Amino acid sequence: MDNIAGSKPALAWAVHISVALLVVLWLFPTAGLFVSSFRTADQIATSGWWSALSRQERQVPPIRVEGTEVARDGRFVIEGRLFAADTAEVSAWGTNVNRPEEFAPGETADLGDGVTLTVDARGAYVLSGPATFAGQRLPRIFSTAATPPEFTLDNYRAILFDPRNVDGMSRAFLNTLTVAIPATVIPILVAAFAAYALAWMEFPGRALLIAAIVGLLVVPLQLALIPLLKLHNNIGIGKGYLGVWLAHTGFGLPLAIYLLRNYMVGLPRDIIENARVDGATDFQIFVRIILPLSFPALASFAIFQFLWTWNDLLVALVFLIDASGQTTVMTKQIVELLGTRGGNWEILATAAFVSIAVPLAVFFLMQRYLVRGLLAGSVK
Repeated sequence: MDNIAGSKPALAWAVHISVALLVVLWLFPTAGLFVSSFRTADQIATSGWWSALSRQERQVPPIRVEGTEVARDGRFVIEGRLFAADTAEVSAWGTNVNRPEEFAPGETADLGDGVTLTVDARGAYVLSGPATFAGQRLPRIFSTAATPPEFTLDNYRAILFDPRNVDGMSRAFLNTLTVAIPATVIPILVAAFAAYALAWMEFPGRALLIAAIVGLLVVPLQLALIPLLKLHNNIGIGKGYLGVWLAHTGFGLPLAIYLLRNYMVGLPRDIIENARVDGATDFQIFVRIILPLSFPALASFAIFQFLWTWNDLLVALVFLIDASGQTTVMTKQIVELLGTRGGNWEILATAAFVSIAVPLAVFFLMQRYLVRGLLAGSVK
């Protein structure tokens, strides 16, 4: 009964559920970053992003009583509102920082010397006293209120249009493109030639080269950073774009050769043999047959390499960024937005989402080739 046509084995359902969970796990932080990019600093500091989609109860920053004083029934009265809009609902309030929830809405607080203060559920307050308040320091009101969802575009205006940030972000964006595009194209070109040779050309030591490439996949790049930087300094390229291009090329080549070789070795042998019978050289076979047929594998590696180089900070710090700041990349610029005291979290979330917009666009445009390229050579 388990093999009836149309029924799915339990393993297939387990795979589908696992994939769905992985998708949710990847989307969860991205959604949080997107929502946080539209929130204010106070909202981010007091509540999680998941609470931004519904009414939330939070402590409102203290507000000092202010307004026009009027005489009423032998007393001096000042009236005002805690909130500009009639959308928040006060659940508790107080006049002391140590007791911010001392009173319920509608209760009257005795401030001494006949002075009273009342705050209702809508945030309207009334300060009343037997003598004028002119020249006196008026009390502050601490309140806890349930507020509706509130979003702002000020964070994006600060990142995209504020002159203090625009120059740095624009320069960092162009610097990141200058690093990512060549660092993606160069290893693809080199790896394509190497993969073709390892897949279809017979020469001594080919198996050892393939084993060495597989072994390089597990070598941490951190081991090579300082020795490679010393080599760059010795040969005169130092810190610059050429050095970071070569570094990314070296670190990306093992995976590129491995993926492309697995794909090319699975191409039909008859096509290549027929081309050789017709007199085509290895270079002509490579350019006119292998490269067009290997586009899914090339695209899948291009996605990985572009995402890696665009989001990289460590390699850029070691091989590119100098004291002048003219070669700062997006990841470093985002860190600098925090400032020396680690503030501006709302701007950080917005800048991070602006930064990942380009990788997301690249991934969604080329994702149909990703699975085809990754699964190449896994089945015969």
